[in-house]
Amino acid sequence: MPEETNHYGATVARAHGRPGRETRPTSTTIDIHAHVFVPEAGAYVAPHLDPATVPLGRFATPATQALNRKQDADRRTVGTRHGPRLAELDAMGIDMQLCAPAPGQSYYTVAPEHAVVANRMVNDGIAAFCAVRPDRFLGLGTVPMQEAGEAVRELERCMGPLGFKGVQVLTNVAGRELSDPAFAAFWATAERLGALVMIHPNGFTEGQRFREHYFNNVIGNPLDTTVALHHLIFDGVLERHPSLKILAVHGGGYLPAYSGRIDHAWGARSDSRGNLPKPPTHYLRKLYFDTIVFTPHQLEYLVKVYGAERILMGTDFPFDMADSDPIGHICSVESFDEATRAALAGGNAKRLLGL
Repeated sequence: MPEETNHYGATVARAHGRPGRETRPTSTTIDIHAHVFVPEAGAYVAPHLDPATVPLGRFATPATQALNRKQDADRRTVGTRHGPRLAELDAMGIDMQLCAPAPGQSYYTVAPEHAVVANRMVNDGIAAFCAVRPDRFLGLGTVPMQEAGEAVRELERCMGPLGFKGVQVLTNVAGRELSDPAFAAFWATAERLGALVMIHPNGFTEGQRFREHYFNNVIGNPLDTTVALHHLIFDGVLERHPSLKILAVHGGGYLPAYSGRIDHAWGARSDSRGNLPKPPTHYLRKLYFDTIVFTPHQLEYLVKVYGAERILMGTDFPFDMADSDPIGHICSVESFDEATRAALAGGNAKRLLGL
């Protein structure tokens, strides 16, 4: 059976009009959120990785695990080869793509000595992938967060010799919050280097109730992002590093749509407020969010509340929860003028990435 792109059906969350390639702006379009697979790193780490330590696979029914294996096979070609991926990008009307590792290739639950090697292999693989078509692909790396000093060194390598635009980090590091003091040097270095940090989930760590119906992705992924953002805000990371460039994928999880609750708690309770000098939404508004929210009204809300300049087009290619017509998604919001559509579809990413 031939491998196929992971199109298991168009989203039913919105009406479909003309495809984005027919309605795209004339300016450069950029997909800020996509993934590349590096098989060599996967082969290296396999003997050292316990799958039960990965929440997305652990909290799942046998049916979900079986479908995941099928999808992994289906995605192999577009995840590793240029031709099929470029054909997909052309069909979507996308000029450039920022390529991050698959979330499972962060390897935070692997022993540090193996994680360091595996992360370097992933980054070298992404650099090689992007070098084939630098006019179409840009790189986003990974760092071994479980080993703080090595994480900083690999971040510096990503931003230096490899020429990446930043790194992807998961929403927690084997259960530790991203605001843990152990990661202070990483955040300071990311701010100093001007690195884009894309925060991406890989299942909810306490997913016992999320086994059925693919809930540990459907509910768990945006929930883990929500928890991570709360900690980055309330634990003071964004206060200490005001120039950080953080992209919270999947529209930032649930927090952007229910942000009034954090300001209320900050004002109502001293234990919630802690030492945070400004209301939590002050820091939330400094983040960037992608467009992967599936419905026009939710995308319109993000732009209205957080500003068009903070929203960037993403696909989550080539995964099952991807948006296969992101430009069409943007153009489905009737209130957006041409300037807003062009900004979301690529102008904001061009500015953020320094292109």
